[in-house]
Amino acid sequence: MRAQDNGAASALLMNGTVGVGKTTVAEAVGDLLADAGVPHAVLDLDSLRQSWPAPPGDRFNFGVLLRNVRSIAANYLDAGAVRLVLAGVIEQPDERRRLADAVGAGLTVCRLRAEPAVLRERLTRRHEGEPEALRWHLDRSGELDAILDRSTVDDFVVDTTTGPLTGIAASVVERAGWQ
Repeated sequence: MRAQDNGAASALLMNGTVGVGKTTVAEAVGDLLADAGVPHAVLDLDSLRQSWPAPPGDRFNFGVLLRNVRSIAANYLDAGAVRLVLAGVIEQPDERRRLADAVGAGLTVCRLRAEPAVLRERLTRRHEGEPEALRWHLDRSGELDAILDRSTVDDFVVDTTTGPLTGIAASVVERAGWQ
């Protein structure tokens, strides 16, 4: 990977079901960009939507997420970032359009996938001692995977079932055309 010129900024979303590694892969992509000298920022979209209660009709606080992304992305771009690496979930083409508008840069969407047994193992580790949270996440994992299978929001897919994290991140960067 080489450092980019100060060309047009672009964003890359790691999309996928719970437990697939969106945040982990986004951080690894950020590490590759840093190693290459590419000005960037990594944003965990889940943290930007966390508020309670969610408004009626907006189960996962997408409206709050968009307002926060609009502000934060603009700050990073104004500070010189040319790549924004996002970790989160979009389920519908309209959500993709609205997120791209909030980011203020071209948006590429990478769907991360993993085998169901691996997802179950990751979620079980993550929610050890939290049986209700584990049950919710296991149910949501299958529900969201099915939604994303029917959706048309992703530009490409990368498997996270096995392989070194750096190799997965390098594959994402290559497929996004950020090399």
